[in-house]
Amino acid sequence: MSAADKYLYVDRSVVNNPLAQADWASKKLVWVPSERLGFEAGSLREEHGDEVVVELADSGKKIRINKDDVQKMNPPKFNKVEDMAELTCLNEASVLHNLKERYYSGLIYTYSGLFCVVINPYKNLPIYSEEIVDMYKGKKRHEMPPHIYAITDTAYRSMMQDREDQSILCTGESGAGKTENTKKVIQYLAHVASSHKTKKDQSSSVLSHGELEKQLLQANPILEAFGNAKTVKNDNSSRFGKFIRINFDVNGYIVGANIETYLLEKSRAIRQAREERTFHIFYYMLTGAGDKLRNELCLEGYNKYRFLSNGNVTIPGQQDKDMFLETLEAMRIMSIPEDEQIGLLRVVSSVLQLGNISFKKERHSDQASMPDDTAAQKVCHLMGMNVTDFTRAILSPRIKVGRDYVQKAQTQEQAEFAVEALAKATYERMFRWLVMRINKALDKTKRQGASFIGILDIAGFEIFELNSFEQLCINYTNEKLQQLFNHTMFILEQEEYQREGIEWSFIDFGLDLQPCIDLIEKPASPPGILALLDEECWFPKATDKSFVEKVLQEQGTHPKFFKPKKLKDEADFCIIHYAGKVDYKAVEWLMKNMDPLNDNVASLLNQSTDKFVSELWKDVDRIVGLDKVAGMSEMPGAFKTRKGMFRTVGQLYKEQLSKLMATLRNTNPNFVRCIIPNHEKKAGKLDPHLVLDQLRCNGVLEGIRICRQGFPNRIVFQEFRQRYEILTPNAIPKGFMDGKQACVLMIKALELDPNLFRIGQSKVFFRAGVLAHLEEERDMKITDVIISFQAWCRGYVARKAFAKRQQQLTAMRVIQRNCAAYLKLRNWQWWRLFTKVKPLLQVSRQEEEMQAKDEELNKVREKQVQAEKILEEMEVKHQQLNAEKLALQEQLQAEMDLCAEADEMRNRLVAKKQELEEILHDLEARVEEEEERANHLQAEKKKMQQNITDLEQQLDEEEAARQKLQLERVTMEAKMKKIEEDVMVLDDQNNKLMKEKKLMEERISEFTTNLTEEEEKSKSLQKLKNKHEAMITDLEDRLRREEKIRQELEKNRRKLEGDSTELADQLAELHAQIAELRAQLAKKEEELQDALARIEEEAAQKNLAHKKIRELEAQLSELQEDLELERAARTKAEKHRRDLGEELEALKTELEDTLDTTAAQEALRTKRETEVAQLKRNLEEEAKNHEQVVVELRQKHGQAFDELNEQLEQAKRNKASVDKMKQTLESERNELQIEVQGLMQSKSESEHRRKKAEAQVQELQIKHTESEKQKAELLEKVSKLQAELDNVNSVLSDVEGKSIKAAKDCSAVESQLQDVQELLQEETRQKLSASTRMRQLEEEQHNLREQLEEEEEAKRNMEKQLIAAQAQLADMRKKMEQEVCSLESAEEVKKRLQRDLEAVTQRVDERNLAYDKLDKTKTRLQQELDDLLVDQDHLRQIVSNLEKKQKKFDQMLAEEKAISARYAEERDRA
Repeated sequence: MSAADKYLYVDRSVVNNPLAQADWASKKLVWVPSERLGFEAGSLREEHGDEVVVELADSGKKIRINKDDVQKMNPPKFNKVEDMAELTCLNEASVLHNLKERYYSGLIYTYSGLFCVVINPYKNLPIYSEEIVDMYKGKKRHEMPPHIYAITDTAYRSMMQDREDQSILCTGESGAGKTENTKKVIQYLAHVASSHKTKKDQSSSVLSHGELEKQLLQANPILEAFGNAKTVKNDNSSRFGKFIRINFDVNGYIVGANIETYLLEKSRAIRQAREERTFHIFYYMLTGAGDKLRNELCLEGYNKYRFLSNGNVTIPGQQDKDMFLETLEAMRIMSIPEDEQIGLLRVVSSVLQLGNISFKKERHSDQASMPDDTAAQKVCHLMGMNVTDFTRAILSPRIKVGRDYVQKAQTQEQAEFAVEALAKATYERMFRWLVMRINKALDKTKRQGASFIGILDIAGFEIFELNSFEQLCINYTNEKLQQLFNHTMFILEQEEYQREGIEWSFIDFGLDLQPCIDLIEKPASPPGILALLDEECWFPKATDKSFVEKVLQEQGTHPKFFKPKKLKDEADFCIIHYAGKVDYKAVEWLMKNMDPLNDNVASLLNQSTDKFVSELWKDVDRIVGLDKVAGMSEMPGAFKTRKGMFRTVGQLYKEQLSKLMATLRNTNPNFVRCIIPNHEKKAGKLDPHLVLDQLRCNGVLEGIRICRQGFPNRIVFQEFRQRYEILTPNAIPKGFMDGKQACVLMIKALELDPNLFRIGQSKVFFRAGVLAHLEEERDMKITDVIISFQAWCRGYVARKAFAKRQQQLTAMRVIQRNCAAYLKLRNWQWWRLFTKVKPLLQVSRQEEEMQAKDEELNKVREKQVQAEKILEEMEVKHQQLNAEKLALQEQLQAEMDLCAEADEMRNRLVAKKQELEEILHDLEARVEEEEERANHLQAEKKKMQQNITDLEQQLDEEEAARQKLQLERVTMEAKMKKIEEDVMVLDDQNNKLMKEKKLMEERISEFTTNLTEEEEKSKSLQKLKNKHEAMITDLEDRLRREEKIRQELEKNRRKLEGDSTELADQLAELHAQIAELRAQLAKKEEELQDALARIEEEAAQKNLAHKKIRELEAQLSELQEDLELERAARTKAEKHRRDLGEELEALKTELEDTLDTTAAQEALRTKRETEVAQLKRNLEEEAKNHEQVVVELRQKHGQAFDELNEQLEQAKRNKASVDKMKQTLESERNELQIEVQGLMQSKSESEHRRKKAEAQVQELQIKHTESEKQKAELLEKVSKLQAELDNVNSVLSDVEGKSIKAAKDCSAVESQLQDVQELLQEETRQKLSASTRMRQLEEEQHNLREQLEEEEEAKRNMEKQLIAAQAQLADMRKKMEQEVCSLESAEEVKKRLQRDLEAVTQRVDERNLAYDKLDKTKTRLQQELDDLLVDQDHLRQIVSNLEKKQKKFDQMLAEEKAISARYAEERDRA
């Protein structure tokens, strides 16, 4: 304990130094800002208005500083104070100084109002042992120094006392110590709430003693091995988030636990930053595995694996081999069998081997190949697959095209991406399985926990040089947690003050983080980053660049969003989080959000021979195939069908986070703010500016301030009276009194300062520390009461013992006296005589004594009979009470059953209420969406109007440009005419030269005879030849240059032709799209009209059907009336028949009486009989006819009823089809709006291209002028050549006489002449090419004119489109009016639902009242039962006392019988 004392307790002798107190008072010490230390101590010397002069304490330097920058210093007695809410002067400097002093003294925990601040010590401290746990167990917060155990114990006691779920949130930056504090919380709870200390008689189904606690403690090492890694900031950084939920039963014992994980950074498995490691398990396994295990897992050296990019990076003070053994031991304690452990390690090894698979690009194609399949063989061996199938699935997977499957060859990049995605997915699935397995081990017990404590440990805030999608999700989570902290500490606290009616002015601390959260998660208007990312994932041809552009477009004006500067082009965008500004680089965000996989390999893994691997890949149906991602641009419709089948990573994480936040809001949160002291991971070093930034971000000062200004402790009236009435025994008069009045009287009797409390509507609020003071007084009072009770008990026991001792002393004296007298008398003769004679004297009195004894015996027997009667009565009463007890128990059981049913009913009603609330929220959300849509349509309308005005301005500008182009065209035509004239002149000169050439040829034929004589002059001709050759080479060089220029012009012409064709294609596409849209619009209008006509027809049919129903009902009523008439007639006929029968019988009797009547009477009788028979036949025929009529009427009625039912069903079907058509029309309307927007964009693009084409035309004109200049230079050269040819002609005329001598040189001259002729031919060819180039330029000019005309036509078409768009706008206005009508109907539905909800809530309240009544009856019955039990115990005690008395009486009776027997014997002897 002594070693731990200095890390827990402050040395008060140093703090309470009177010299320091005097020094502080005399020097007027204050804090001034310092760049190096954050704040520096100094003494106030002078004041000059708004400025003061401060002398620094350390250096003695005097500085002048603004008065507002100076912060007051607390007295020295507050140095190293445990709760910073007690500071007299609360400011940044004082808080920083207090934390710094405590940190340098080894005190890392400090209370800060309602929460705890902990600074990472970067070393092990001896303050986490079992002795420390026992020291904090059951203690109040103010009784012990600050510690994570005190926070945990407070949460545990609050859970037990208030039956409210608790949560402990360890928040802070990465490396601040959140994971370590989480482990300490679990360690404390496992020790304090362990069930094995008291529960010794457990059945075999429940865990053995303490096993659950051991497993709970061993879950962390396993998760850290597979989910933590070394980063630049933290050697054991959690690369995933976890929420550990520990369940407790009613008695406060741990009955189970559950772990939920969030956002594993699976990309770390394949690549890491410099000086960082991948997950620990890779290094543990490679270092700690034995030879046999290495062979089984195909392990190699660190440098052989591509995924371990930094090699073997070690962590100081940690041995990977020992950690591997600890991890395996933890798995054994977690009851993970050895085959599953080996399966896990095989998967880890296969992930490493996947990185060693290398691909190469084939020579003549882009197809990838695998030259060396050693790594692939190892992967397939470890994961139970066929190598051939695996390589085929990677290099040429089967892809669905339409209804058929085809094999598509993969490029090298695609194959490498598929392997990396497979490695990441395998590791993630293995991690998820491990968490599921741990949860299964921790949830063995069948009992449900009564309450739980949740511990949140999630990756801290991360700011790297460039941050990716994972960092966005982590920082988004920390924003939500900080918002929860702010909401709990500041908003809810103040809202409760206002709700309770306490005088309180609402303080806005300016810590609302909702704008930043909306920037990330808002679904629409404008959509947030995650929503835009999801939307972009479904767009065809979408890229990360298009996503960034969309984000900049939608959120560019958001106050928390910044676009980076042009110079710093590495980041795509910046977000200002609560912890600072973060730069994000959107590389592969779309892929990370969709998380695609090669489904061919996934199906192979699903069919693996290894059970563990196939178990990991059992849900292959829900993955996104790489072919679907690749086919996004090719068949977007087919890919869109997948949209509803799975959700993106962003959506899943957002849902997980929403559930977590809902869970945390339903608990009572306990915050632990972890602070990182420095980024060098050095112990004993504290960077003031870093700590200050974290204190500002975490809202520590505001939390202390509201704790000091507000009333953090509150207690309900009833509980306050019940708990603290002992302090004011005579303050409340007897009888009923309202809780609020009773509390007012109690507080008045306690004589509390009015500033320390406030009385609300249902609670009493106290400032910090008041309730703790009352608790201390209550404890002292209870201690006094118990001490006095103990003293009274001890006095009573001592008095009883003293009286017993006194009786024993008297008895001892009597015995001593009798013994002494006996010793004196025993040898005296007279005594002996007396003893012998005395019995004889009693003989005469023996009969009297016997009678007395008999009387006494009779009395005793009477008493015994009375006692037996009383005993029997008691037994009867006892039986009656037992019967009543059983009846009451049955009644209690029935009441409990009723209570359970009421609980179930209440739960069902609560669930129904929640469902109705959800429906109401959905309807409200829908109403909000409709309102947003209406606002959006209004905005679009404004945009369209703005676009129309912009287009009109553009039309005016284009009209001016067109006029300018017409002027330029006129000037160009004039230039072209001039060029044509120059070409004509050149053609004439060329013809002249041809004629001269012919004359020259004739002269040369004449000179051949005279050349033999001109040998002497051949030398001069040779010189001339050399001169001509030099000129020819010069001309060739010039020609080459001209050829290059011509080629460049040709390239430019082709480029312009390509651009013009592209523009023409785009214009054609636009025209086609416009035509399609017009056709679609016409088609939709026709369909709408058809649908309206059908609706009208169906309404008419429905009216007709109703009319027919009414007619048939009228017919039916008429038929029923006819039927009633027929029935009446039939009854009448029956009656008539009966009368006739009676008459017939009478006649028969008369005939029998008068047999001797005449023949006339006989004839009359026969006639009557025939009439009767005829009447019978008629009646039977009428009955048959009547029955047929009834049957026919029933058939008709049934047919009519069936027809009406069919018509009604048909009407219902038509109505449903009309509703569907309405929905489709609405969706098509939305699509048309999107297409109109696309057309507007394409129009702007075409205008941009037109301007570009105009610029290119201007460039061509400039080049044309340059070519004209070059042509003029060529003409000058041609004229020079002609002059030189004239000179040659003159020389040749001079040497005509001497041509015979130069015959030998004729051949040489002929060759020279041939060369000259070739040069001339080349020049003519160049002239021809120049003319052709001129024609091409003319054609280009003509094409440009055509393009201008086409542009004008496109402009007209766009005007037409504008008119159509205006018509669409009018239609949209009509539809918007319809939407407004639907909104009104939705509001009516909402009101109706609200009324239903109010009725349901009223019913729920009634049920709750009934439930409260049941609770009261239950408590009353419980009290009566307790009273009966007490009475029963009392009766049992009476019975036991009677039994004891009876036993005593039996003993006395036996003694009396023995005496009487002895007397009888003596009498017999006498």
